[in-house]
This record gives sequence, C-alpha cells and structure tokens, in this order.
Amino acid sequence: MNLHAMRAIYNFEMARTWRTITQSIISPVLSTALYFVVFGSAIGSRIAHVDGVSYGAFIVPGLIMLSVLTQSISNASFGIYFPKFTGTIYELLSAPISHLEIVLSYVGAAATKSVVIGLIILATAALFVPIHIEHPVWMFLFLVLTAVTFSLFGFIIGIWADGFEKLQLIPMLIVMPLTFLGGPFYSISMLPPLWQKLSMLNPSVYLISGFRWSFFGSSELHIGVSFSVTLVFFFVALWFATWIMRTGWRLKA
Repeated sequence: MNLHAMRAIYNFEMARTWRTITQSIISPVLSTALYFVVFGSAIGSRIAHVDGVSYGAFIVPGLIMLSVLTQSISNASFGIYFPKFTGTIYELLSAPISHLEIVLSYVGAAATKSVVIGLIILATAALFVPIHIEHPVWMFLFLVLTAVTFSLFGFIIGIWADGFEKLQLIPMLIVMPLTFLGGPFYSISMLPPLWQKLSMLNPSVYLISGFRWSFFGSSELHIGVSFSVTLVFFFVALWFATWIMRTGWRLKA
C-alpha cells in the first residue's frame, strides 16, 4: 500500500479545509446551532419530552446526523470533482497508486472533516442542554461509519456530475428531504401506522435511530438492524466507488 501517496492526497484535502474554514466548519456549525435554537425553542415549548427524553436533548443526535450527512457528501463530491474539472485527475490515475487507495484518501479526508464538525456540534449542543451519552463507543462508531459511508456516496456523485449544478442536484432533491423525513426532529413512533411503515423505506431512519440509541439507550429500531443497514450501505458504496476508479467511468474520454 502506497501510504506516502495516500498521505499526500489526504493532507492536500485537509489543507483545503483550513484555507476555507468559514465555509467548511464555521458555516455548518452556525446553521445547526440555529436549527437547535429554533426547533428547541419553538417546538420544545410545546413538546416537553419524547420517549422520556427532553425534546432539546432528543433532537441533538438528529441535528448531528443531519449535518454529518450533508457535509460528508459535499466535502467528498467537491474534493474529487475539482481534479476532474481541471484535468489533474489524469495525473492521479497515471500515478503509482491503486484505485482503492485513491478512494480511501479522498473519502478519508472528507469523513475526517465531517467527524470534526459532528463533534463540534455536539460540544455546541452541550451549551444549550445537558447531554449524557449512554454508549460513547457506539456513538463514535456510528458517527465515523456514517461519515465514511456518505463520503463514499459523495465521491460517487462527484464522479457522476458533469457540472457544478449537478453536485447539488442529488443532495438537495433526494438526500436532504430523506434526512428531514428520517426523524431528526421527531420520533417515528409518533407517526400514524401507515407512515411508520413507509418510513422504514427511508435509509436515513436507520442511521438516525442507531445514533440516537447510542445517546439514550433506546430508539425506534433495534441497534442491530440500524447497524446492519448502515454497514450494507457502506460496502455497496465502497465497491461502487472503487469500480468507478478502476473502469474510468466518466473519467476517461
């Protein structure tokens, strides 16, 4: 494994984050803080508790997941799209580095940024409500697995897109609505039976439910189901991203 080349790509992507720290870190944290203030104040004043947890604390895992999902896709898609847009991707493809190593380098950098943002949001939320994490190891595992999985998904979008507008097409029209309907601000058990069944078709439900379990020790779905679905999504995305780099789909003229 060419660790030197992987480290070079990783460090380059991380350096870009610090050069645009306002857009990369400060902006999503402030946006999430606004979500917390608005939803925590407006809805929290009407819903005191959800499943025995104060509403302010209940929405914290959902807000973190909401930010991690969107930032993972954005970071990874922009990270790989710019080399393709400028043509430097051909130098990368001809370098002595495997396709899997290229994927891991870009995805690792994007996932690192998302995990950092998620932890900063967690610390910010602790200023508003008392937070107790029941299973911290599971919490961190879910956070990292979600960041890596959706960074892989963003990597695929970055390869697929042939214009800047397409980078935002799937995140805005598909991922964002599914995430909002995945229960970040409410419990799935509060929905009518029909909508509860339909919600099971939404993959973000399993991510948010599993992450919420790590905080409170209880959730709408069993932790094994949530973790298994997330793991399957991870392996599918990893295989597809590696296949794209190996075959040169949308990369080679």
